Amino acid sequence: MDKNKKQARYQRIYKQLEELLPKTSDPFARMSSIIAVLHHKMEYFFWTGFYFTKDDKLVVGQYQGPVACQELKKDTGVCWAVINQQKAIIVPDVEKFPEHIACDSRSKSEIVLPLKNQDGNIIGVLDVDSNEYNQFDEIDEHELTKILKLIYM
Repeated sequence: MDKNKKQARYQRIYKQLEELLPKTSDPFARMSSIIAVLHHKMEYFFWTGFYFTKDDKLVVGQYQGPVACQELKKDTGVCWAVINQQKAIIVPDVEKFPEHIACDSRSKSEIVLPLKNQDGNIIGVLDVDSNEYNQFDEIDEHELTKILKLIYM
């Protein structure tokens, strides 16, 4: 997607979420709405969802797309790398990422961002996969980070 088109799309999505999310104070309901809007408004989003930390593993939460891995073993894959490094990671080609966990072989590129609670502690990740290579960039990272802040506004 063209960078200008992508930026404009994210701006419209953000505005929609700003109006929609205050209708509930429940963070999990807000997360569900965020996932649904993103997944259906961004055509290159193949799998869109959250994984939450629980007992030294990541457990799948709200998501849209094909069936997901239910649990991710500690310190493996992109999601754990994000938690361990405490920063977003963009993967242009998942097959080139060490210990990538292939929940669906159709996934080709990925962006994962840390999910923080209202106290600023990482409680999981937002994971977005595309079935095409090189789909994510700094615009996705910036805009998705901004959107995640709406969960605990």
